[in-house]
Amino acid sequence: LSESNCTPNRVYYSLPASTTKRIVLLGKTGSGKSHLANTIFGENLFGVYHTPNSGTGQCQAETKDVNDRSITLIDTPGFFDTGKPEEKLKDEIVRCITECAPGPHAFLIVLKVEKFSEHEQAVISKIRQYFSDDALNYAVIVFTHGNQLPKGTKIEEFVSQNENLSDLVKKCGGRCHVFDNKHWNNKQQNNYRSNQFQVEELLCTIDEMVAEKNGGYYTNKILIGFHM
Repeated sequence: LSESNCTPNRVYYSLPASTTKRIVLLGKTGSGKSHLANTIFGENLFGVYHTPNSGTGQCQAETKDVNDRSITLIDTPGFFDTGKPEEKLKDEIVRCITECAPGPHAFLIVLKVEKFSEHEQAVISKIRQYFSDDALNYAVIVFTHGNQLPKGTKIEEFVSQNENLSDLVKKCGGRCHVFDNKHWNNKQQNNYRSNQFQVEELLCTIDEMVAEKNGGYYTNKILIGFHM
């Protein structure tokens, strides 16, 4: 087992460094999933689209070493993509999960720092419908557009202001992080508003979650059916 290089108050033992962690990004079209994947990898490997209805149309998987870890990121089509019938979208999203057979170690549920509306709640309902509530046991809520947080505010404070959002984060084991794909790329005096700092914190959270599950990963009957 290898020791994590997490911040001092979060040191624990994780999987061997040679183990590739499989991480799936989920969210509605325009939430910033592809941008987030590029931010985590530190380079533009995933296509980014700037119109509301032309996000990731098909699944894309890329593998890279990040902070001494082997990571596979799987980007998925956005929920409520207006250009696709729901059944086709569901098939494509579930098929994305099979790209990381035998199953993902983590889901990143990507939301913007904005009002948690019925639309966002509908995305969460679809995730639970497609993958069952068990998926939340492997999930981390990741917010984009962090620059919209009031100065000095941490993401946990933002979450606590909305009961439904707070309940969602609790169901995900209290795991949440924040990025800003546009404004936080340069080294800043305030570590919190730095994507580099947040990438390491996010990967530490995933390390910790995987270690708690003894290296386990998500799977269910839906995925088994796709493998057959």
